[in-house]
Amino acid sequence: MQLIYEKSAPGRRAITFGPLDVPDASLPNDLCRGKAAELPELAEIDVIRHFTNLSRRNFGIDSHFYPLGSCTMKYNPKMAEAVAALPGFAHLHPHLSSAEAYWPLCQGAFELVYETEKWLAEIAGMKQTCLQPIAGAHGELAGALLIAAYHRDRGESNKDTILIPDSAHGTNPASAAIAGFRVVEVPSHEDGTMRLDSVKAAMTENVAGLMMTCPNTHGLFEPVVAEIADYLHQHDALLYYDGANLNAIIGKARPGDLGFDVMHYNLHKTFATPHGMGGPGSGPVGVGERLEKYLPGPRVVKRGESFALEMPEKSIGRLSQFFGNFGMAVRAYAYMRHLGKDGLREVAEDAVLNANYIWARLKGTYTPAFDLPFMHECIFTAAPEAKKGVRALDIAKALLDYGFHAPTVYFPLTVKESIMIEPTETESRETLDAFCDAMLDIAKRIESDPDSLHDAPTTTPVGRLDEVHAARQLNCAC
Repeated sequence: MQLIYEKSAPGRRAITFGPLDVPDASLPNDLCRGKAAELPELAEIDVIRHFTNLSRRNFGIDSHFYPLGSCTMKYNPKMAEAVAALPGFAHLHPHLSSAEAYWPLCQGAFELVYETEKWLAEIAGMKQTCLQPIAGAHGELAGALLIAAYHRDRGESNKDTILIPDSAHGTNPASAAIAGFRVVEVPSHEDGTMRLDSVKAAMTENVAGLMMTCPNTHGLFEPVVAEIADYLHQHDALLYYDGANLNAIIGKARPGDLGFDVMHYNLHKTFATPHGMGGPGSGPVGVGERLEKYLPGPRVVKRGESFALEMPEKSIGRLSQFFGNFGMAVRAYAYMRHLGKDGLREVAEDAVLNANYIWARLKGTYTPAFDLPFMHECIFTAAPEAKKGVRALDIAKALLDYGFHAPTVYFPLTVKESIMIEPTETESRETLDAFCDAMLDIAKRIESDPDSLHDAPTTTPVGRLDEVHAARQLNCAC
């Protein structure tokens, strides 16, 4: 495919301007270019065709099945996009909330923030939520700062340690460290879950809290999470819920009821916001009663029939401008209103059903990483295939030739040659069957012609890339 610069023809224009109807203004020579900017010159139709064809050469959720484990790359209904684009939301100037005199002009937006926070709190069994964090990791940081504020307020300056399971998302220890905590890793049991004995072994008087994902990144529900919560509370430590996998339990179980004190939600994963390629994200933070007074502010509160802003009693302060990524909240609100209580419960049921359908179809050919029933994602180890010369990366890349985005590989780090598949709740049985058929065909090729997989993908516009080189020498301009 030609670059847009190679398609350029001198003098061709997409837009032409009429003659000036105001006096021409001259610029000082030292502010003028010595020669014209070297920009492509094309007609409008050439530009449209170039970028349309360029978009077709990529994999996306609107064009392909995208089973990226632990990332919940699900289809998001366009209904939510339409609601977020309504002029009353999209054209509202964010600084209207900056002065109290303008608050009457943004009562609708205030009400949406208020209602969205209230609904998120109800879904997760939390006392309050705050929409300010603008990404999942930002929500983690908010949660870690809230834990720090809680212990600081109680004069517990020795509480400087956060426990984190070895299966956790990498952002968990990073967020805790940025908040000033020392991080101690807790090993998983060989069945893929965390045991109370492991938490007890790591417990000291310095432990401020523990960050858990449930279901964890092994795709497994933590069966003793309530016992872990009780034990932590007995030692004046708090339990944090990483909400990245909330779609597996939404409507079925509430983190607050399981004993979690603080959590973040991923509106860009669970609640109908496009995910990936840099955002925008939204990671609201939710808290139980212990942490309510430390929430970020200002917060929208209801005064009679109208809405206003207030700062919580001992707030950790503002974490982002305005109310986070407000457009993401609009989409999430529309999604929750559209599905309702029964629909949200069905999200979890279908997410778990789809993952276990794939597990059931593939477990006789590929080796499941764990024996326990999976939740919303299933994990296989390609260690047996690696002994035959085909690694997890080869299998993932081969799927691109069958028309499927590669699943997550080599995560979690606790599984050797990990292949992590998350189909999400939005995919049909026909799509799941087509994906499984491709995986089974690849398995046959591993036995008959393993070398054919080493150069995959071979049918995509770009073949096998040197990912290490790309990561270390990022150049988006080439």
